[in-house]
Formats: sequence, C-alpha cells, structure tokens
Amino acid sequence: MDLAFIPSPSTGVIHLGPVPLRGYAFCIIIGVFVAVWLGGRRWVARGGLPGTVADIAVWAVPFGLVGGRLYHVITTYEPYFGENGHWVDAFKIWEGGLGIWGAIALGAVGAWIGCRRRGIPLPAYADAVAPGLAFAQAIGRWGNWFNQELYGRATDLPWALRIDADPDIGRVAGTYHPTFLYESLWCVGVALLVIWADRRFTLGHGRAFALYVAAYTVGRAWIEYMRIDEAHHILGLRLNVWTSIVVFLGAIAYLIISAKRSPGRETVVEPAAEAAREAAAAGDDSDADATENVDATEKADATEKEAVPADETDTTAARDDAVDGEPETAVAGEHAGDGSGAESEAGAPKKS
Repeated sequence: MDLAFIPSPSTGVIHLGPVPLRGYAFCIIIGVFVAVWLGGRRWVARGGLPGTVADIAVWAVPFGLVGGRLYHVITTYEPYFGENGHWVDAFKIWEGGLGIWGAIALGAVGAWIGCRRRGIPLPAYADAVAPGLAFAQAIGRWGNWFNQELYGRATDLPWALRIDADPDIGRVAGTYHPTFLYESLWCVGVALLVIWADRRFTLGHGRAFALYVAAYTVGRAWIEYMRIDEAHHILGLRLNVWTSIVVFLGAIAYLIISAKRSPGRETVVEPAAEAAREAAAAGDDSDADATENVDATEKADATEKEAVPADETDTTAARDDAVDGEPETAVAGEHAGDGSGAESEAGAPKKS
C-alpha cells in the first residue's frame, strides 16, 4: 500500500466552453513569459533599452518551438513515420514532445536574426536571458506532469509519481520516479547558480550562457539515465545522454577560450541605448549653457536698470538748467533792448 505519492492530473485539458486549455501549453507560455521578463530586467541592468529582449523574443520563440519539435520528431520518429505511425501527429505540439537541444539551437538562430537587426551582439543577449531560460525550463517541465510522461523507474519513495494506466500507448499504472520534478528543481538551481556567478565574476561575452548550458547538461545526463521511456541508444547509453556529454564539453571549451580572448564584460551591449544616453547628456549640457546665458542676461539687465536712474537724473538736471537759463537770457535781452532804445533816443537830434 502506498502511503504517500505525487498524484497525476486526471486530465491535461480543461475546457472553457469550446476553448481547450492544455496544461502543457500553459506551462510553456508561462515559462516564456518568465524568461522574457527576467531577461529584460537583466538586459536593462547591463545597459540595454527596455523592450529589446521582448522584441528579439518575437524571433527567438517561434524558432525555438520549431527547433524543439524537429529534434523530438527526428530522434523519436517511430510514432510519426514508423510502422502504424501517423505523420499528422508530428504537428500536434500540444500533446508534448519538445527537445530542449533543438529549441536552444534553432532559438539561437532566431535570436541572432533579431540581434542583427538591432546591431546587438548575440553573446551579450544570451548572457542576459540565460537564467530566465533555466527558469522557463523548470516551469515547462510541469507540462510533462499534466501529460503523465517522461517519468523514471518504478519506486515506492514518498515523493513517487502516481501514473495511470493507458493501454493505447502501453502505459502501466504504478508509482515512478518523478523525473520531471527532478529536472525542474535542477533548472531552478542552475538559474540561481548563473545569477550568482554572473554577479560574483562579472561574466560577459556569452560566458553566463555557457555556464547555464554546462550546468544544465550535468543534471540532464543523470536524470536522463533514470528515464524508462522509449529512446535510441548508442553504446548502451541513451541518445540524450550522449548529447549532454558533447554539449557539456563544448560549453566548457567556450568558457575557457572566451575568458582568454575576451576577459571582462562588454561595455556597450546596445548601440541605440548608448546613443540615447549620449543625447541625453548633450541635452543636459545644452540646458546648463542656456541657464548660464539666461543668468548672464538677467545680470546685464539688472546692471542697466541700476545705471538708468543716474543717467536720467543727469539728463533731467541738464534740462532743468536749460529751462532755468532761458528766462535769464530773455531778461538780459530785454534789458539790452531797453538800453539800445535809450541811446538812440539820446543821440538823435531834436527838431525845432
């Protein structure tokens, strides 16, 4: 008798009228939202513009979904193109089946296109979104819980996952290792590791993203080893285990080579943001100059106002003197006229 276990949803779909809400798709959407939100905050902190991460995600997300589905279909082609397979099911992405390797690879192509259109270095963008991608994976793995898929070997541990029988796909009822939960918790740890290391060592030029890839592959390798779903094997190991090993080695090599070639972090991650800051700084300088000019003008006006009363006083005094002088001149003239008349009268001969 099982004393404790994690129950599985009785259905992965909830219908709101004619609209089906699928748990798998819902988890993917929430994961994308978290990745874009956190990536945007980190991008602005690095010197980028708000909204840039979301704009580039418009390219990266569709490419990532297509890449993830292609990887799954190619590496697990039997249900679609094998005997009794249905190729149409390859397009039913809501039923599960996204390979993270293909999602990251083709998603990077979409991100590169978006970055190129804005003149942004792809490694800087990848560093900003790396922790968000890990959180998105942690959330997305709960979609496997809704679909009752990708579980591990049988176990009676208290945190075992209860799986219902489904004869159509050969699923046997029982309690199994919840590998979806293991990977979800591992991805949360990877995200926190990248955030800490990025702050502690000032990672740049794609090294935060490389650390995310390396750390994720370590956990994916041992979790993959626990799974019992159908998969191709090479030399006794599942294909995804080999993929994890190869990708891990590539990420470590990039970390080492990048640290030697480009130490430190990028000083400019988005030219448009740098231009905006320079324009703002130039505007502040212009405002300061304008303020100085206004102050100088006001000082000059004040000086003129102080000088005007003295000038006006002198001018008024001059006018007063001129006005005062006019009567004196007139009086003098009158006296002079009187004298001339007297003289004329005195000097003229008297008629007899």
